[in-house]
Amino acid sequence: MNIDLSQPDDAILRTLIRRIQKRQRRLDELDAYYEGDLRLQALGLALPPELAALQTVVNWPGMYVDALEERLDVEGFRLGGSARTDDRMWDWWQANDLDEESGSAHLESFIASKAFVCVGTPDDAGGDAAPVITVESPRYMATATDPRSRTVEAAARLYGDVDEDGRRRKPTHATLYLNNRTVHYRRRDGWEVDYIDDHKLGLNLVVPMPNRPRAQYRDGYTEMRDIMGLTDAACRTLTNLQGAQELLAVPQRYVLGATEEDFRDQDGKVLTAWEAYLGRFLTLGNHEAKAGQFSAADLRNFTTVLEWYARAGASVTGLPAHYFGLTSENPASADAIRAGEARLIKKAERAARTRSGPWEQVMRRGLAVTGRDPNEAIRLETVWRDAATPTFAAKADAVVKLHAAGILPLEAAWEQMGWGPEYRRRLRRLNSDDPAVRYLEANADKTAPGAGNPDPKDPDNEGEGE
Repeated sequence: MNIDLSQPDDAILRTLIRRIQKRQRRLDELDAYYEGDLRLQALGLALPPELAALQTVVNWPGMYVDALEERLDVEGFRLGGSARTDDRMWDWWQANDLDEESGSAHLESFIASKAFVCVGTPDDAGGDAAPVITVESPRYMATATDPRSRTVEAAARLYGDVDEDGRRRKPTHATLYLNNRTVHYRRRDGWEVDYIDDHKLGLNLVVPMPNRPRAQYRDGYTEMRDIMGLTDAACRTLTNLQGAQELLAVPQRYVLGATEEDFRDQDGKVLTAWEAYLGRFLTLGNHEAKAGQFSAADLRNFTTVLEWYARAGASVTGLPAHYFGLTSENPASADAIRAGEARLIKKAERAARTRSGPWEQVMRRGLAVTGRDPNEAIRLETVWRDAATPTFAAKADAVVKLHAAGILPLEAAWEQMGWGPEYRRRLRRLNSDDPAVRYLEANADKTAPGAGNPDPKDPDNEGEGE
């Protein structure tokens, strides 16, 4: 839904804040599914209200989302025509702690259907200063998008102190992002302008990161939607199992020909129903009464249904069956494990692809706010770590063969091994044919700040450096 941008800035801000407030209930529900805090609203007629404390929740949505997010790791950015990742952009990545924060963005988009990444002008006016890049949740941020270009026209972000439970913020500040300026507000009697950043870049500095967007709905969908219904059913089954276990797992006893007056303790007090139920020995003063017990109830009907739900969950999510606790007596072979992960790996690769574009837009905006031309990064691509989990020996064997055959250059071979940019940079220096580079690398620890340099007057060092 677009917004009339001709109205005053504070009116645009209030409109976007209403959008943030409108989605809070839905986000509460999604958070509860991910955190495993969802409580069943109705237990039905099978259990009395006194057994409501036996409600049990299985956190399949959280397990599914975590399994996908664990396979998404950005390793750098490569400009078109370059065989190496871009050092400048990786410096920005590290300066903004995006090794950690990127995982939060991916996780938030899986749970809440989208996340946001905001770019700000550098805090330091120096030419080498890094742009400020932050990850934001849709709980505190909303955007207005141009329906034709599908780019953000306006965005609002709320932030402030965290309340006592550590989960919700009490908004004390707000930021309005427009195409040529960023307006910062402080809350007093109302929203008052604190300061304005007139960057005049002609583009918005907020980048949405949707999950599973469709042509008809670009905002994306929560990754948990396929498993939420099955989770409800499994939680209900487990709760019913808890009640049945409490009441029927222990063989029920019966007494014929006795009255309530016959159930007394050693002090002559009448026993309650629970005391009689839990008592190890039952003695009756009535010699004509007869006692016995029924056989214990078979609870396999509950476990069989729960197992079916688990298999259905594995089917709709693509997770291997053993993630749901479904195992066989014979351990699976390595090939069977890899085959079971094939769909999960493909889903992780698709998730990485849909998040590549947003990260590339973030880096282009980083170029813009640092005074560079974002068009120089039109052919920018995001480099991801392999989502599969081959053994180190298997990967090394394949990479060595490709390199020996001349198919894979050395730099690409290092990347295929999953080594990060900093380690590849070190290997590049070590692999240099320049003797001076080799010497400097070998003596890097000695010349580092704080390292002790050899004393040329020391007789033990005579002849060194000749």
